[in-house]
Amino acid sequence: MDTIIESSSVGLIKPGVIEPIKVEVQNTISRDDRTTVGEAFVDDPRMTLRNVNVFYGAEQAIMDVSLDIGKRQVVAMIGPSGCGKSTFLRCINRMNDTIDGCRVTGDIKLDGEDIYHPDLDVVSLRSRIGMVFQKPNPFPKSIYDNVAYGPRIHGIATNKTDMDEIVVTSLTKAGLWNEVKDRLDQPGTGLSGGQQQRLCIARAIAVNPEIVLMDEPCSALDPIATAKIEELIDELREQYTIAIVTHSMQQAARVSQRTAYFHLGDLIEIGDTDQIFTNPRHPLTEDYITGRFG
Repeated sequence: MDTIIESSSVGLIKPGVIEPIKVEVQNTISRDDRTTVGEAFVDDPRMTLRNVNVFYGAEQAIMDVSLDIGKRQVVAMIGPSGCGKSTFLRCINRMNDTIDGCRVTGDIKLDGEDIYHPDLDVVSLRSRIGMVFQKPNPFPKSIYDNVAYGPRIHGIATNKTDMDEIVVTSLTKAGLWNEVKDRLDQPGTGLSGGQQQRLCIARAIAVNPEIVLMDEPCSALDPIATAKIEELIDELREQYTIAIVTHSMQQAARVSQRTAYFHLGDLIEIGDTDQIFTNPRHPLTEDYITGRFG
């Protein structure tokens, strides 16, 4: 294939900027080149993922992906539907273990520890790596019991005073305490969609995880609820490492420090979020960001 050389203007609206950012981009990489472009590794990683492949039976969904997730930062994973970003996210806390016929190869480490080691306690791992799903999924329990569920099964709280403190702290961190403090005994399913998602975030952080994974956490929410979740993500970054899958490029630009672009199971490009959205190096990344496909 001949090398593609082209210049185009990227126009993603950034927070606080009225006019779209426009940058002339010179691409000298072939669209057929599937080698990852950009800075995949960081100096002080919380997680390292090397040569990760995911298979569903004979079908390969993730192709030899390597990247680092840094401490106290948000990594956004973007790309068209079916590109593998959610599959890759689920590798990080072994959620793919629950899918029949799914096989993961490669090397995935949390603080240097192999999370796929046969002797590793998966239940303990998932307390260290929490997850928030696309649709809010509160348990059919009270608001209090939703948050207390994880600390109870992991034996984190030894008495009711400790449990009360965990519940209050988690709901406060999730920006929900003032809205529910007078109805903790009411069902979590009775909250609005945005409140339910923040309740699920409170439930995830109640066990004091090191990493929080979010799989399109705002896709089912209205703009006001989405803004609250995004503000919350920015606040949580001060204490947690966060990886988020999102279909919204504007959301990725607002909440993340690094962005990874996936296409048909390949990690095409990764780098600082500003660079990805204003000066993408791979033509496939540029095509997606400029809306030529998606």
